Amino acid sequence: MSLSWTSRAIDDLIAIQRNIARDKPVAAKEWVKKLRLRAKNAALVPTAGRIVPEFGRDDLREVFLGSYRIVYRVREGGITVLTVFEGHRLLAENPSD
Repeated sequence: MSLSWTSRAIDDLIAIQRNIARDKPVAAKEWVKKLRLRAKNAALVPTAGRIVPEFGRDDLREVFLGSYRIVYRVREGGITVLTVFEGHRLLAENPSD
């Protein structure tokens, strides 16, 4: 299964890394590495992720790592990561790829 990232999702990872790096630069790189690995694992079984409750669409799914939500669209042959953000927030708008 293939894995792709939207520019929004890449920007999210950059922002997460910068935020963590303010206090822990080494940990920041490792955390983003773990987020990327979690998405890679989700691509292996795309429908195993939870349906995003804000939208209830079968093609919009999410997996978690710590307090972060990795939201992706299931597509033929893999997934596209749409956004990554802290789990206490709601997904306010329909993500697009």
